[in-house]
Amino acid sequence: MARIAGIDLPKNKRGVIGLTYVYGIGPSRAEYILDKAEIDHSKKVSEWNDDELTSIRNIISGEFKTEGELRSEVQLSIKRLMDIGCYRGLRHRKGLPLRGQRTKNNSRTRKGKRKTVAGKKKVTK
Repeated sequence: MARIAGIDLPKNKRGVIGLTYVYGIGPSRAEYILDKAEIDHSKKVSEWNDDELTSIRNIISGEFKTEGELRSEVQLSIKRLMDIGCYRGLRHRKGLPLRGQRTKNNSRTRKGKRKTVAGKKKVTK
């Protein structure tokens, strides 16, 4: 069982794909880590030996922030934006998209389920 940064990597996947299961490691970082550890990219996670696992762990812990440490840093950055009251912070606070997307039709992921608003009644004479 390959366990890196508190995450169990899937055994049947290639090393490059398996490493992306760790928060903070994407495809390009996974390739960099395997290159530095001198491990073949097409080698599956189950085929790694203990020496290779140790070298991967050392590279990740030495060079990158991952998992809990990275998540807390991201949360602190968002909290800072909200505290200083900048535009992005206000959008975070309201739960709206931050990066200029339109909100009239889409952005359901950020806004959540639709809230129905009653229509205006027409005044009769």
